[in-house]
Amino acid sequence: MKGFLVLVVSFVTLNLTAWATDKPADKHVTIVTGNNSPRIKYGTEQLTAALQKAGYKVVFSADGKLPVSGNIIVAGLYADALIKKATAAWRLKPDTTGKEGFSIKSNTNSFLIAGTDASGALYGCLELAELVTNQKALPENFSLTDKPEMVLRGACIGVQKPYYLPGRTVYEYPYTPETFPWLYDKALWVQYLDSLVANRLNSLYLWNGHPFASLVRTKEYPYAVEVDDATFKKNEELFAFLTTEADKRGIWVIQMFYNIIVSKPFAEKNNMKTQDRNRPIIPIIADYTRKSIAAFVAKYPNVGLMVALGEAMEGVGQDDVDWFCKTIIPGVQDGLKMLGRKDEPPIVLRAHDTDAPRVMKDALLIYKNLYTEAKFNGEALTTYEPRGPWADLHRTLSRIGTVQIENVHILANLEPFRYGSPDFIQKCVQSMHSIYEANGLHLYPQASYWDWPYTADKTTPRQLEIERDWIWYRTWARYAWNCTRDRHQEEDYWAGSLAEKFGCSPAAGRNIVDAYEQSGEISPKILRRYGITDGNRQTMTLGMLMTQLIDPKRFGLFPLLYNSESPFGEMIIEYADKEANEIPHVGETPIGVADEIIVHGDKSVAAIEKAAPYVTANREEFSRLRNDMYCYQAMAKYYAWKARAAVQVLRFKYTNKVTDLEKAVPMLEKSVAYFADLAARTDTTYLYANSMQTQQRKIPVNGKNATMKTWVELLPVYQRELENFKKHIEALKKQSGGNGITSIKPLINAPVEILTPNITRYTFQKNAQVFPDLSVVVNDLPAFLNGLQGIYYSQGRQITEGTSLNFKTAKPIKLLVAYFAEKNGAYLPEPTLEIDASADDYGQAQTKVANAMAIEGFPAINIHSFSFQPGTHTLTLGKGSCLLLGFINDNDPLPVVDAGLGVSENAGALDWLFEK
Repeated sequence: MKGFLVLVVSFVTLNLTAWATDKPADKHVTIVTGNNSPRIKYGTEQLTAALQKAGYKVVFSADGKLPVSGNIIVAGLYADALIKKATAAWRLKPDTTGKEGFSIKSNTNSFLIAGTDASGALYGCLELAELVTNQKALPENFSLTDKPEMVLRGACIGVQKPYYLPGRTVYEYPYTPETFPWLYDKALWVQYLDSLVANRLNSLYLWNGHPFASLVRTKEYPYAVEVDDATFKKNEELFAFLTTEADKRGIWVIQMFYNIIVSKPFAEKNNMKTQDRNRPIIPIIADYTRKSIAAFVAKYPNVGLMVALGEAMEGVGQDDVDWFCKTIIPGVQDGLKMLGRKDEPPIVLRAHDTDAPRVMKDALLIYKNLYTEAKFNGEALTTYEPRGPWADLHRTLSRIGTVQIENVHILANLEPFRYGSPDFIQKCVQSMHSIYEANGLHLYPQASYWDWPYTADKTTPRQLEIERDWIWYRTWARYAWNCTRDRHQEEDYWAGSLAEKFGCSPAAGRNIVDAYEQSGEISPKILRRYGITDGNRQTMTLGMLMTQLIDPKRFGLFPLLYNSESPFGEMIIEYADKEANEIPHVGETPIGVADEIIVHGDKSVAAIEKAAPYVTANREEFSRLRNDMYCYQAMAKYYAWKARAAVQVLRFKYTNKVTDLEKAVPMLEKSVAYFADLAARTDTTYLYANSMQTQQRKIPVNGKNATMKTWVELLPVYQRELENFKKHIEALKKQSGGNGITSIKPLINAPVEILTPNITRYTFQKNAQVFPDLSVVVNDLPAFLNGLQGIYYSQGRQITEGTSLNFKTAKPIKLLVAYFAEKNGAYLPEPTLEIDASADDYGQAQTKVANAMAIEGFPAINIHSFSFQPGTHTLTLGKGSCLLLGFINDNDPLPVVDAGLGVSENAGALDWLFEK
């Protein structure tokens, strides 16, 4: 692999005097250490290489003795005898610093690099190496003291794939050369680790569902290993290599895993699923997990663990506390006992889909070296001003007394285009401190997380993500080290960095910075004003359906996106309602954002074109960056005109004037035209938009089996949407109205044998009683649902035990389940991919019929469908009440509509205008 590290100008001004004098430079340097730390050795090696490249002849000495003449560099710890000796001999007193800090002092010929710890000394060596590289000489009378602000500064790699492996489900990817050839590429690891340390990052997270069965073998469960012996040995060698190389660069390797997942061989031998969100804690699974963790800790005591309690086990509850405190932590403690050690390796608790403050309260009583982690803007990048309940959670975690780590996660609204706005990112890191009160960074790749190590660019050979997105890593890392850097100096720094990258003047480099910063506002603003979710079930760059803009709740609107991860403002439906009722608008508005993103897009293109004539280096990459700016511009105009059209369409809901719909047609036509431009620009430049290419992808459309992942595939969808709209306008002009619901044919019951004992059925119709133990009835329903054979299930039992139904079918069928659309412990939560990766295992994630019926005293009701093949099945749902409405044939058409019942604000839904 070719080298990736590019050293650029570091604007150090502290006590910096002349770099050169009239006398000839002495090109001989002796580097002396009295410390055998691998980190200091690595640092002095990098410093030696920089000096040699600058023309110096370097001699290295580890004998701890001070030479009497020539240029001398002494590197070590404050406490080292050699550092104390040099301090006295040269009268250079190093300044004190904190953890990972360093002090560099020099006079005419002598340099003192003193670190608080080995990492500090390493960073001091790297700092001096950068100065030498940039200035081609050693400085004179130089003084610098520095230390990082954030305790943990890390990046992550997903040891996962864009698709499911045969016979497996989400997150289940054993470590094998066939699945992950890059994992065994030592040269690539060295390149990657070098890039991390060059950016002063000190942690590396490896994400995987159940890594233990690829890395350790327990005597109690030897059959649980899911790789062959040869691969097992390769994995042992790889982990030993990786952890050794990482440690000498001051990088802490952290292995992440999900709970509760077991290996496939273990599951098959014990006749169970590898993962089941609704499964209670089973003793054999707890014992297997505890012993696997113990074996891992005993084998790799210097590797940290990151625990995701949620997603693969049911949400929030006592099980989370028990699993962490009675299985995971005891497993770590068992491993330490095997080694005879009392020190505690760090454990990071991921706050996703768990009550982390509650878990930590119990955990801190038995284990002290704990960290917490939570997503910064969900699985996207939307704002540097987070607020609301999400900010409250982060502050609560920060105030526990341990370090809270901010996870910049997935970036589902950025991929695949390049992103590198220093201004936006600096403000994000500042808010991590000032708003969240956090002190750690966990950084995902900017794009193509599921396709590591490659980008989505259509190149031969394929681009490495760490090379393409160098600015992504450098910006976050730079501000994780120090987020208070002067903005004007930063503009000069980044202009110099980009000038160095593309072989142009600093003025042209500043234009490239402007292009990054203008384009950097577009995707965050689009998602936070128009999006359905902050999660990776939405691929924002592929656009959105008109129905998703005018009826977002039907598509599982994720509230945190708007109440926490966006500035105060309005959604499209709120804006239209205020317009219709002449209520003043507040905060950021959809139309205001439409205007702003067009300006950002135009400015980004203008800035990149100003720089283009002066680029002399990396021209092919500059051409790809330039194309991305045009992609941002086209995407901005697509969304801007579609948002305007959506507001205009919603006027019809209040006026019932077809002329209001007609006014939306040219707006939607412009939107489709801009999407066609985007499709043309990406057709030859990108392999895909989203790197997760499974059924979890839902918005704008289902992305199952790696389909609908390109703009060319989506263009016909938007063209049909436009044609449907025009057709319905003409029909309305002739028919004087209509809501599209009455024309849907009634659903037909499918024959299914219920095997669960004591289950009775009823006819679903108006005035039907829907719970056997509760006297509530259906007040209203659409005609196409009338006559379904509902399944009685005690509401009290659903709340205390959950719902379980065993049945047998001879044909493929769908089971219709009605969910109450309110967050309340009495109601079963709707399938939510943001917190549950298994929420679409049966195709159940999408709402099929929104606001499907009215039941007095109950909230709005949404119908989802679960698909089953012929055979005997058991469907197990979590705790909370729901309605089992019956079975239909799998191939029978099931409308995707908003019936507008049981909720006033969606009355007269207009989705049908675009779908039929």
